[in-house]
Amino acid sequence: MKRLLLLIALWGWHLTAAAGLTIEITEGAQGALPIAVVPFGGTSPEDVAGIIANDLKRSGRFRPLPVADMLVKPHQASEVDYRDWRALKQESLVVGQVNGGPGNYQVRVELLDVFRGQGLGSWQFNAASQRDLRATAHHIADLVYEALTGERGAFATRIAYITGLRSADGKERVAVQVADSDGASPQTIFSSTEPVLSISWSPDGRRLAYVSFENRKPAIFVQDVYSGQRQKVADFPGINGAPAWSPDGRELAVTLSKDGNPDIFVLDVASGSVRPVTRHPAIDTEPAWSPDGRSIIFTSDRGGQPQIYKVSAAGGEPQRITFEGKYNAKASYSRDGRYIAMVTRDGGDFRIGVLDTSSKAFRTVSDGPLDESPSFAPNGSMIIYAARAQGRGVLYAVSADGRTRHRLTLDVGDVREPVWSPFSNR
Repeated sequence: MKRLLLLIALWGWHLTAAAGLTIEITEGAQGALPIAVVPFGGTSPEDVAGIIANDLKRSGRFRPLPVADMLVKPHQASEVDYRDWRALKQESLVVGQVNGGPGNYQVRVELLDVFRGQGLGSWQFNAASQRDLRATAHHIADLVYEALTGERGAFATRIAYITGLRSADGKERVAVQVADSDGASPQTIFSSTEPVLSISWSPDGRRLAYVSFENRKPAIFVQDVYSGQRQKVADFPGINGAPAWSPDGRELAVTLSKDGNPDIFVLDVASGSVRPVTRHPAIDTEPAWSPDGRSIIFTSDRGGQPQIYKVSAAGGEPQRITFEGKYNAKASYSRDGRYIAMVTRDGGDFRIGVLDTSSKAFRTVSDGPLDESPSFAPNGSMIIYAARAQGRGVLYAVSADGRTRHRLTLDVGDVREPVWSPFSNR
């Protein structure tokens, strides 16, 4: 029981209540590129331009011009007088319009270089519904981001997180929810009156693995996000915890104590067979795969305090990789393998740290007293994590360099354990 409690402490803190997420920009980046996203012409149930502007602002790479400061509001390149936008010191301009109606919206958008006075790209999309319009807006933001930075945007991806709803009689129902990357359009994937922990996205973005205590003991489930179909994949005696998908989507790295001690195992999802990766009397937990699938990082207290270790996915002798501070846990890789995000103790506070895997340089990118569960955006530009603010659980997203931060809050209650989805197929 002591080891189970220690593992639960590593996995995170408790939660209460759930509702829609809203975003508040708490820190902006110096040197962000000025861009004007003009309100689109036509009639639309969604503010497509506003969604694009907010996406770009949240990245920390752009500084959208407030609509109130725009001298004119053109909807296509032929209506643009570039002198108006040069006077406002804008570098780029996005114009567009939405035509049609429910079932057949047509979205047209153009990206313009203000100083050169020429187009950088134009796109047309069809959308059948209001939700499709939101998805289209996120996709356009991705295209603008990539055209201006050379890096793939991640606004059309999703986030998953855990919430809970406490009823009047004090009973709590916990839920796994999935929402757009900006917190909009949340959907409940699974709910229970027992704890749910440790969400992990499959590489194709179609399945979630998580730990559920619905039968008063931890078991690992895999659930299809679209069909809702669930499969129990690990229900061994003792601890079944901390699932993490392999890059090929065939295996899960997990923590099991079926042999008496919490160790890292690799579970074949199709067959249910497991093989050990670590064997040690310490607590080994919170595995995460390297992007190439050759190694696994994990949290272990084998040195006396929780630190991050790395081991071959085939097993072998683990090597400690964190030496900054006395506590580092819950690590995860950026998609390109260049960085590892983790929870680090800074004095008496728990904050998000980032380790450069090449230079070994380490920096802290959050400033809260109890920050946890960092997860990289699939393009590596942002890290989403859970925190406490005014006595409740909230989510933050911070740029990987720590320069910009925004907060996603529930209307009421707490939220925790966020994970960012992989890229969707183009």
